[in-house]
Amino acid sequence: MAESTGVETPIEGAAEFEEYVGDYTSESAEVVAEETPQPVLTGPAAATGRRKQAIARVRIVPGTGKWTINGRTLDAYFPNKVHQQVVNEPFVTLSLEDQFDVIALVHGGGVTGQAGALRLGIARSLQLVDADNRPPLKKAGFLTRDPRAKERKKYGLKKARKAPQYSKR
Repeated sequence: MAESTGVETPIEGAAEFEEYVGDYTSESAEVVAEETPQPVLTGPAAATGRRKQAIARVRIVPGTGKWTINGRTLDAYFPNKVHQQVVNEPFVTLSLEDQFDVIALVHGGGVTGQAGALRLGIARSLQLVDADNRPPLKKAGFLTRDPRAKERKKYGLKKARKAPQYSKR
C-alpha cells in the first residue's frame, strides 16, 4: 500500500530548499549591508522649517557666507539685529560662520516667526551635511520645532481667553 505518488515528503526536499534559499539570503544580506553606508551629501542640503504660520524652505551650499532670503540679503530682509542673530545661531554653535551660502524662500507669519522658521530650516540642513552636527544642534534646541501656535477664539469670549467686562449689578 505504500505507493509512490511522486510528491516529496517535507524532509526529503528540506536540504535542497535550505541550500537554495541559503544561497540567496546570505548574499542579499551582505549586499544590503554594503549598500547602506552613511549618506554622503554631494549637492546642496535642503530642509524646511516652520514656526507659527511661517514656512521657510532653506538650501545651504558650501560657499562664503552669502545670504539670499526671498531674493534679498540678510540685512535687507531682517534689519533687526536680534532676528539676524537668531537666524545665524546654528552656524555660530557649530563654528561654521562664512562657510555656507544660504538660499531661502520664506512666507507666512510675521518677522519673528519667519526668523524662527529659518533657524529651524538651517539647523535641519546642517544636520544633513554632517551627522556629527546633530548632537550640538539638538542640545542647543535648534532641531526642535516650537509647537506653540495661536489659540482659537472661544464663543462667549472676546478673544481666546479675554472675557467681556463683568458687571455685578
